[in-house]
Amino acid sequence: MTNRLLFVLAACSVVGLAACGGSNTTQSGSSTTYTPGVFPASSSLAAQCASPRTGTDPTTGKPYPDTPGSSTTENFWLRSWTNELYLWYKEVPDLNPGSYATADYFNLLKTTATTPSGNPKDKFHFTYPTAQWVALSQSGVEASYGAQFVVLASSPPRLVVVAYTQPGSPATTASLSRGAQVLTVDGVDLVNASDSASVATLNAGLFPAAAGSTHSFSILDLGAASGRPVTMTSANVTETPVQNVGTIPSSTGTVGYMLFNDHIATAEAELVSAFAQLAAANVNDLVLDIRYNGGGYLDIASEVGYMVAGPAATAGKTFEKTVFNDKYPTTDPVTGQALTPVPFHSTSQGFSGPQGQALPTLSLPRVAVLTSGNTCSASESIMNSLRGVGVQVVQVGTTTCGKPYGFYPADNCGTTYFSIQFQGVNALGFGDYPDGFSPANTLTSPGVTVPGCSVGDDFTHALGDPGEARLAAALGYFAGQPCPAAAAVAPPPGVGRSAASADGVAPKSPWRENRIYRR
Repeated sequence: MTNRLLFVLAACSVVGLAACGGSNTTQSGSSTTYTPGVFPASSSLAAQCASPRTGTDPTTGKPYPDTPGSSTTENFWLRSWTNELYLWYKEVPDLNPGSYATADYFNLLKTTATTPSGNPKDKFHFTYPTAQWVALSQSGVEASYGAQFVVLASSPPRLVVVAYTQPGSPATTASLSRGAQVLTVDGVDLVNASDSASVATLNAGLFPAAAGSTHSFSILDLGAASGRPVTMTSANVTETPVQNVGTIPSSTGTVGYMLFNDHIATAEAELVSAFAQLAAANVNDLVLDIRYNGGGYLDIASEVGYMVAGPAATAGKTFEKTVFNDKYPTTDPVTGQALTPVPFHSTSQGFSGPQGQALPTLSLPRVAVLTSGNTCSASESIMNSLRGVGVQVVQVGTTTCGKPYGFYPADNCGTTYFSIQFQGVNALGFGDYPDGFSPANTLTSPGVTVPGCSVGDDFTHALGDPGEARLAAALGYFAGQPCPAAAAVAPPPGVGRSAASADGVAPKSPWRENRIYRR
């Protein structure tokens, strides 16, 4: 799994790849010999494992398919699987599978090309232990304190604040709330510590790897003069992906608001309830707060698009068309089915409620989305796909992460691999936003520009408070007011920053920052 280590001692480092085999290798369990440019079918190499699993796969109820193999056999599978399905397979170097550890080998099986802004084209290549992936993706359970931290500065002087918390979690029990600043972790000065041992302590304390890990903190609450001691024990926290649903009276009518943080399975039922609540309130406009939403299941994004726009705007229309590499112009290579666009789902897909339930809808001609650099993938697809059917999308915040790509997770030998396999395009055929979407008055390094206002994150107000800077700007935009002035240069990071300031990083599990398809 890609780690979430946020604190750094230096700007960059070089990691060597350790060789673990010879140059020409024949593997037992398959007839594969490494020949450059020759790729056996990945299906002939699957489940030949260095450490085969035993017992029953809880997702299928059947015995695991694993048979004895080796790490090199696993690498041969990765090589063929990548050549078959990777969106940019022609840009992947053909390296000998016998020369690398499996984790190192997978990290090399991607393009090194860059976007127009100079960012890596593929920033989204990662793995997950399969058991953890299944637990998180299906139930929304993850080991944490239930506090979403935002790292505004990762090197001294560091700054880490709380963005939001999960109801009933250790963080809420400890009275953590938005804007609270972390001063120390297990006695280590978070702001100024610079040695490697201290950095390790900070990372281990803020981002616990498992439930049952107890750590001490000094927390500076918003408006407080000094820190207070807090002790928290990590737990298997169930995410509440939809929060703060409510209405706001305005000069243009009733405005609905909801904070939507994750496209995980449990979000479906919560979204249905939230949209039904706002529909009953007869809202005239909607502010969809996805500033911390990194993505997840695309089908849930489609449901959101339908519930915003309604049947008149979406009937028979494409939510997103999937484009695979040039080997598969008409067929989905994973499912084997003919390629058909993902529609705007008008009924529930059965993620966390009954399948086939008619979805509520607001039938709005416009929607305001609150965004940041942590807004990614399936969240961006909501914006792109609504724009594709003529719904006006107003963007308030900062440039999104830029990920018009996605994948089918693939398990092999207990590791689930995520490698970009397709690009999504909207009903107009547009999906080229690798540098993200940007509000129209963004002054530096904009992506695809969208009507709206560049506004920095505001940690001095609760999310959903009409006085919070981004929500206030969205309400003002609806009322025909001008945008707040956008700064050309970001000020030093801090709590309550001004417009166009940096957002920082809201560390999340990698799967929560992607566009995920189900088989």
